[in-house]
Amino acid sequence: MGNTDTRIADVPDVDERDRRNFLKVLGATGGVAAASEFSLSDLRGTVGGESAAELATIGEAIRADLAGGLDADLLSSAVAGVESAVAELPALRAAGFPDERGTAYQELTDPAWEAYHHLAEVGLFASAERHLPEFTPEHVRATATELVRTEFATAALSDLGFDERERTAVVVDAVTENHRLAHWVSTASLPADPEGYDPADVAPLHQRALGGGLLWIDELDQQLWQREVLLTEAMLDRGLWDVKRILGGTYLVVDAARDLAGAEELSDSQLTAALAGGSALAIRGQEALETDLFRISDAERAPMGGERA
Repeated sequence: MGNTDTRIADVPDVDERDRRNFLKVLGATGGVAAASEFSLSDLRGTVGGESAAELATIGEAIRADLAGGLDADLLSSAVAGVESAVAELPALRAAGFPDERGTAYQELTDPAWEAYHHLAEVGLFASAERHLPEFTPEHVRATATELVRTEFATAALSDLGFDERERTAVVVDAVTENHRLAHWVSTASLPADPEGYDPADVAPLHQRALGGGLLWIDELDQQLWQREVLLTEAMLDRGLWDVKRILGGTYLVVDAARDLAGAEELSDSQLTAALAGGSALAIRGQEALETDLFRISDAERAPMGGERA
């Protein structure tokens, strides 16, 4: 899979401001390349492992909760299915807007949904909510540091078809937009709304992160067919990048669950970082997809009768 070219055209550059903010959050200093040359590989020797012990304690607790409950074959199949879904993205982009309503995007998410339902059934999402902190700046920093320091997540994303620029872009975005992640709180932290919903009926945070992202992808079959007149080629480029981000985050979570099911290649701290980091990537991807292809303004929409630039 790692040799398959799945690059997406509209990957945002990490500008100087984002680079500085990212380094500030991580506490990395000195000897880091300018934004035009910046990559996660530059940072591997500049971040410490101060938070690893705390993350390891969380990972150990999640392992204990899930011992013996996960289906390794199902999760391995789902991991391969997400890899195939990402490999399909360039073909979907080449196809452009559909002439009729289809199921191409829903088919992308089928393997991920199978894993999602299994993880919900065995209690992984409930365990993650029980043991993982919410997305505080400190938790985002600890997670990002572990992702960068130990390389396992960047290697996984590389296997999935993310090149160095894409890997850097998704991690930098999640870290520098941690104020957006902070809006995603645990079920217990949701305010009671007697006229709307019962918080007890709301899924755990990390379940919402993955399930929400997959639902947005599924809706693209309808959106791209029905709203084609409003959307531009540039919007579609951005939207496909957002889809790749959601699938990348989903992949990290499902692959971590596969590891829990018996592979045991990840340390406890890496397991924690994969679950939290993957959820963060899925959250940021779905927020961006909503903005890029669903909640567009009149000023952004394609001109009537004009070029779809």
